Amino acid sequence: MQLNFKEIFTAFMVLFAVIDIVGNIPIIIDLRKKVGHIQSGKASIIAGVIMIIFLFVGQSLLSLIGVDVNSFAVAGAFVIFFIALEMVLGITLYKDDDGDSMTASVFPLAFPLMAGPGTLTTLLSLRAEFAIENIIVAVISNVIVIFIVLKTSARIERLIGANGIKIIRKIFGVILLAIAVKLFAHNIKELLA
Repeated sequence: MQLNFKEIFTAFMVLFAVIDIVGNIPIIIDLRKKVGHIQSGKASIIAGVIMIIFLFVGQSLLSLIGVDVNSFAVAGAFVIFFIALEMVLGITLYKDDDGDSMTASVFPLAFPLMAGPGTLTTLLSLRAEFAIENIIVAVISNVIVIFIVLKTSARIERLIGANGIKIIRKIFGVILLAIAVKLFAHNIKELLA
């Protein structure tokens, strides 16, 4: 097992941007107002478990349906591209906001808000490029950040303000666009070779 800090940092940043926990603070605050209390630890752990399981089982699932990782990574690049467009342009192409008081910590918080289709697609796209142990460290680091943000969401919103959150979303959106283009270019080359 060899940890590569450049890979860990890149994978962390990609996942951080796709999960968009800071951009989701308004949704988290609305959810907290609706249900009264969010189990931050439970939501974080469930999101992390979903991500790590998919990291290992996702490739087998693809093989089962006859899709290779490079094809999935190209599809993932498109998903990441559209998520980035949402962030940069401030539009909503897809967001599932349903939830009730019993399951709010799991649904929609852990899934699909944090470990949603974009995140799972990104994980397999990253797996096509990075060592699995580096991705796991990046996932765990993101779960820790998710937990901290969930615990302190009201304070963060007061501190940064609505405009601060919008600015952060746009910055990460542009970074994500660049990553989507890189992911697409790398994997399309592998497919055409």
